[in-house]
Amino acid sequence: MTITHLNCGTMHPLGGTRMVCHVLLVETEGGLVLVDTGFGRRDLADPVGRLGRPLTSIIRPELAYEETALSQVEALGYDPTDVTDIVMTHLDSDHTGGIDDFPTARLHVSARELANADSEPGPSAAVRNRPWRRSKHPDDVQTYTASADDWFGFPAAALSGLGDDFAYVALPGHTEGHMGVAVRDGDGWLLHCGDAFYHQNAAQGGRVPASMAFSQFVTARRPRDARRTRRRLADLCSASAANVQLICAHDAVQFDESVRRQDA
Repeated sequence: MTITHLNCGTMHPLGGTRMVCHVLLVETEGGLVLVDTGFGRRDLADPVGRLGRPLTSIIRPELAYEETALSQVEALGYDPTDVTDIVMTHLDSDHTGGIDDFPTARLHVSARELANADSEPGPSAAVRNRPWRRSKHPDDVQTYTASADDWFGFPAAALSGLGDDFAYVALPGHTEGHMGVAVRDGDGWLLHCGDAFYHQNAAQGGRVPASMAFSQFVTARRPRDARRTRRRLADLCSASAANVQLICAHDAVQFDESVRRQDA
């Protein structure tokens, strides 16, 4: 398998540093798999209508066409229909916008995340899940409940049709149904942790910039669970660094490092 790291949305949040939407494009024997999608064409066409003025004013996304997953898939010489599967860490607006650009793909999402994104009341859910709620859902949606299947000590589930090279790993806290997506990478694993942490030092140790720590805290729907998940990921990083690489969705420095390793 070939894993390509994509930035599908640069953001310049108020009071913070540059952030990205770190997406994986995985080439398998059966087709292409996207892990998250970042922003999509409909977000670019109507950012206020899709994302809402308060959110766009806070995260200040660039919304460049060349950063969409669709544009980058095509630039690599593929057709959008070559994307057979999209696996979501969760359904927040900065992760879901590109789903609409791949209408033939099968969508994988946790059952709890889907239920909350569709119907959870209150203004927070209305903002976070606004693009999802305003989009036509894919025809083929596979839902999952993390089971006792063990992935380095984490509850996990097998992803339908994707074989043993993927695992769907429960990482609750940022949202109740938040998941990580593990992809076999050579002799080890690459775990996309979504928004389980916002800066690599949260897992690797070291200082987390104040703006990232604040964003990480205020966006967690279940802060206690989020802290517990970060501690478990830090333990995993310490114990299994030779076998597991952790990445997150928004750390621009970590994304740039991933691209350099990819291109080396």
